[in-house]
Amino acid sequence: MDFKEQAKRFWNFLKEDSWSSFFVSMILILIFIKLIFFPALTFLTGSALPLVIVESCSMYHSVSLEDVMQDKIYADYGLSLENTSDWVLKRGFSKGDIIFIIGKKNVKVGDVIVFDAGQANPIIHRVIAIDNQTYTTKGDHNHGFLPYEKNISDQQVFGKAVFRIPLLGWVKLFFFDIFKDPAQRGLCK
Repeated sequence: MDFKEQAKRFWNFLKEDSWSSFFVSMILILIFIKLIFFPALTFLTGSALPLVIVESCSMYHSVSLEDVMQDKIYADYGLSLENTSDWVLKRGFSKGDIIFIIGKKNVKVGDVIVFDAGQANPIIHRVIAIDNQTYTTKGDHNHGFLPYEKNISDQQVFGKAVFRIPLLGWVKLFFFDIFKDPAQRGLCK
């Protein structure tokens, strides 16, 4: 039996309506994602973490951008509503959104970065200050600073956010959200 005939038989097997063909198809999809899709995306974006799923409400806007900017912290860093005109994702994003990340070149105030804060998962927050090659960030929804939001080195940064796919991350997040503290479960409010 030649290669062409075997390939045709395998393709017909994958098209079957059976559990075994479904199982083999899922394994092939996972192999494709792990060995081809993500490495290609990493190469194209220049980020070791090209896609992230938002797992918290720290960047959620339950009010308008004008109201978010009323937080005294922004004024303390010399930021006002006028500074936001060229900000990416200036309306924030929600838990369950998928965020597309590119390399960390030319990060500026207002950009949203993904960084390693020594937590279980990377953090995605907005840069509000840059000083001596370190970043200060803040979650738009947070009323104060978290301990790991200051003095973020360039080595901790995976990249910066460029756009979001709303709520699609819930396909994965649903299976992990049930194990979280009840106060942290579900959609942002």
